[in-house]
Amino acid sequence: MDNLVKFIASSGAASRRQAQELIAAGKVAVNGETILNPAHRVSADETVSLDGRILLPAEKKWYILLHKPRGYVCSNADRHADKLAVELLKDIPARMVSAGRLDKDSEGAIIFSNDGDFINKLAHPRYGVLKRYIVHTGKALKDSDLIRMENGLTDSGEFLRAEAVKELKPKVYEFTLNEGKKREIRRMTAACKSTTVRLIRVSIGDVELGDLPAGSFRELTAEEVAGLRGDKL
Repeated sequence: MDNLVKFIASSGAASRRQAQELIAAGKVAVNGETILNPAHRVSADETVSLDGRILLPAEKKWYILLHKPRGYVCSNADRHADKLAVELLKDIPARMVSAGRLDKDSEGAIIFSNDGDFINKLAHPRYGVLKRYIVHTGKALKDSDLIRMENGLTDSGEFLRAEAVKELKPKVYEFTLNEGKKREIRRMTAACKSTTVRLIRVSIGDVELGDLPAGSFRELTAEEVAGLRGDKL
């Protein structure tokens, strides 16, 4: 339940200051009755109008962290896919879009939202939202391989580079990427004469996958959303 000023502002009809002026001028009605109190509370089943024009509440913005299991495809419509990651969000009453992708054989953190500006910013490499991955390889990588991936290498005419790669234990590595081109880590390990056996994205910016079970999701906190936007609360 919002107060009248906030409801009008969230509908996009006016700023909060303008909303106060419109209410004072007698231009706003709730269920057909003119309301002059800007703090009047509006419930979900009430109708708010401005000069006779009904105002609709803004669509709720959803910001969801999903632990994508292996075998799911990050696409809203792929007739060749048996399982779509977005289908795991069936309880969210909005059309959700992923910020970037995780390939079918990879798992871990992926963010979905119905906020297009947020998705575009999160997916674009120029905003510098780093992603961290735990990667299990079939063959141990040499120190020279790690340096090569950090310096960048070319595969099929495309430049690939990790921000950082470090060994956690034999055949297990932590990769940090900015851009995340298609199957980038798998292609880099292949270029170093190894294979990627398992790939798990464990963080996006400051948002950690933590102990969220595979196939489960949670809403991001306001602090997490602001951090990904680069805002300060």
